[in-house]
Amino acid sequence: MSHGPLKLAFLGSGAGTNFQAVIDAVASGRLSAQIVCAISDNPSSRFLERAREANIPEHFVDPGPDSRKFPEAAQQAVYDLLTASHADVVVLAGFMRLLKDPTLSAFEGRIINIHPSLLPKYPGATAIQDAMAAGETETGATIHQVTAALDAGPIISQQVVPISPDDTLQTLRAKINAVEQEMIVDVLKNWR
Repeated sequence: MSHGPLKLAFLGSGAGTNFQAVIDAVASGRLSAQIVCAISDNPSSRFLERAREANIPEHFVDPGPDSRKFPEAAQQAVYDLLTASHADVVVLAGFMRLLKDPTLSAFEGRIINIHPSLLPKYPGATAIQDAMAAGETETGATIHQVTAALDAGPIISQQVVPISPDDTLQTLRAKINAVEQEMIVDVLKNWR
């Protein structure tokens, strides 16, 4: 770990709303951190636009043609970028690929993921839809350490989000996202 502000690297594939929450917390002084790197597997993602707007070093890593795989060359590229950034903590914020070695070993215990369910319930990419389809009355958000197993690493923080009878996928996603944004800032504030 470095001295001074926490050095953060982010990986994201989509809108980057949780990433923006951390950018805003750093800019306002609520979080003593420096975002040293933003990596995406999606060259046209809003996530990368947010990095550019905040003058954060941003990188596209080519994921190859298969949306279910993140090939060895991409895994190596992510590792190289993270290592060069000297990140203390790596945050997966809507990153829709599985990380493997060498990154998992090099950053063991220092990679965290933001997931929209109360893990271990509803791992994977369709967690919100799965909770609604199961008729749950509550779901939530989990921040956990990343391991080789999908959404199965040690839980750092969880918060319940009630599901209202009139919730749609969009309204529930928005409620969960608002909770995630507060949670990720708090987890990073208290990082040891």
